[in-house]
Amino acid sequence: MTNLFITNARVLGQDPTSIAIENGTITAVGPDATAPAGARVIDANGLIALPGLVDLHTHLREPGQEDAETVESGTRAAAAGGYTCVHAMANTNPVADNASVVEQVAHLGAKAGWVEVRPVGAVSENLEGKHLSAMGAMAQSQAHVRVFSDDGKCVWDPVLMRRALEYVRSFDGVVAQHAQDPRLTDGAQMNESPLSGRLGLAGWPAVAEESIIARDLQLAQHVGSRLHVCHLSTAGSVDLVRWAKKRGINVTAEVTPHHLYFTEDQATSYDPRFKVNPPLRRREDVEAVREGLVDGTIDIVATDHAPHPLESKDCEWQVGAFGMTGLETALSVVIETMVTPGKMCWADVARVMSSAPARIGRVAGQGQPIEAGSVANLTLIDPETRRDITLDNQVSASTNTPWVGRSLPGSVEWTIYAGRVTVAEGELQQGDHE
Repeated sequence: MTNLFITNARVLGQDPTSIAIENGTITAVGPDATAPAGARVIDANGLIALPGLVDLHTHLREPGQEDAETVESGTRAAAAGGYTCVHAMANTNPVADNASVVEQVAHLGAKAGWVEVRPVGAVSENLEGKHLSAMGAMAQSQAHVRVFSDDGKCVWDPVLMRRALEYVRSFDGVVAQHAQDPRLTDGAQMNESPLSGRLGLAGWPAVAEESIIARDLQLAQHVGSRLHVCHLSTAGSVDLVRWAKKRGINVTAEVTPHHLYFTEDQATSYDPRFKVNPPLRRREDVEAVREGLVDGTIDIVATDHAPHPLESKDCEWQVGAFGMTGLETALSVVIETMVTPGKMCWADVARVMSSAPARIGRVAGQGQPIEAGSVANLTLIDPETRRDITLDNQVSASTNTPWVGRSLPGSVEWTIYAGRVTVAEGELQQGDHE
């Protein structure tokens, strides 16, 4: 492993300083730090240094859906976006509901080597919502699963949800709930509003999300277990989580970049790239989730990176698949919506995109402060550069990004995973991560 010495880096936006890295560990930070023996010197030239980003909600699709994404292609995209760890959701084929599948996903991630891949285990067998999965076996496996989710499907049965919360408590796990009442969203295509009526698209009411969150908050309080709310999207949901935290309920929540940026108005294009679950909401909801992220009601930004094959998105809206890619643009969207308007500083970005998701996922070695003794997981970004998003400059194997044709701020210039350079001067470094 090559030792590194980074100069002129602005750690969390502070004054330029130096970072020394030996054998994958940060050994010194400060103006008086000296280069380790034989170190590769990187002049950051004033780039912002953040802890490596951690995503709690990524769909890598492998095994079984390799026409959309693979662990290799998805983790390359993650590294390009400044990530050093991603949590791979369980809705693969076969479903990650047992130790064998989660260990396979973890092995594929280690083999690819771009980022740390933490498998998410299913809550129920085959995501059917009838019987608990082999949660204990997955927790005790070599994959050390701590996050469990049927994402894409809600754990609708309150008895099953209660049992899952009770079970994960025994090994400090967390249930990450996809809050969607299936009866209230049967056939839904977009946010329920006057606009959905004008467009002739079946509406998806906010209460379908909020009613499940309210129920699960009460269950989590009753059981005394950890609950995580996936892709929170409405003002009412923010209010519910804020209420729960004031009562001391052990709940965390995430918002996606696209729910921070887009509104339901995108549906007027009938472009399936903007068809997501939960749907894009009203402007009032966008403002509410932004404020929730600022005041800590919402703990993290998670991408819900959801790649699909071309035929699943290059079609009419009604038959298009739900979801969009996001690993390569998430940081830029946070800069655009939260940093540039002055709502968040770089320390806040590090919290919601690195340290808090690592804490929720119980991932040791990720999300650590940039200081001596920490694992060298870093991303160096140029916040001033604006880049035009095109399909040609995207790494993901899928093309269903909603950002094509838009300009976003910030570029990831360097990503360092456990002391290994995976991105240098904005380019993926094939071989350096192996």
